[in-house]
Amino acid sequence: MTREEFQARCIVRRLNIGDIVTEFDCHDEDLNDFIINEASLYRNALLSVTYVVEDKNSEDVLAYFSLSNDKISISDFESKTEFNRFRKHKFVNEKRLRSYPAIKIGRLAIAKSAQHQSIGTYLLEFIEDYFLIDNKSGCRFVTVDAYVDAIPFYIKNNYQFLNNDDEDKRTRVMYFDLASLL
Repeated sequence: MTREEFQARCIVRRLNIGDIVTEFDCHDEDLNDFIINEASLYRNALLSVTYVVEDKNSEDVLAYFSLSNDKISISDFESKTEFNRFRKHKFVNEKRLRSYPAIKIGRLAIAKSAQHQSIGTYLLEFIEDYFLIDNKSGCRFVTVDAYVDAIPFYIKNNYQFLNNDDEDKRTRVMYFDLASLL
């Protein structure tokens, strides 16, 4: 599916308070459960905001993602030296901060019926554009705790590992530098 086909077929909208998704299946019970049972709880508690991708014709939910505030900070690294190496390559001759603002993709899921159609890549681009063009506050990075199975997808979309502390874990912290799009 091309970007134009995606835009002609789909609409991305913020899940409003009171909106309920009753059906969604992406092959992952945790991700299914989040959109059906937990997204509204997270929204009401001001922990994250969920966006759905709906088919314009059928209003079926083809995908969703949730976003929350995050940061990349010195505590994300094994040592101050590693953190300094990270920021040295990103912030040449700039004020040194102890943390840098980010947006976290808490969940991202594509329904079985919509998988392998590049929707995930379009959603990453949507999020990146959203925080470059429509951003309401400073945001330098997009972060994600990527499931091990999803790591190739994020690498293909230019995400990098934040550190190596989580190599043997179920998820790995990855990031995308929004400044790379400027």
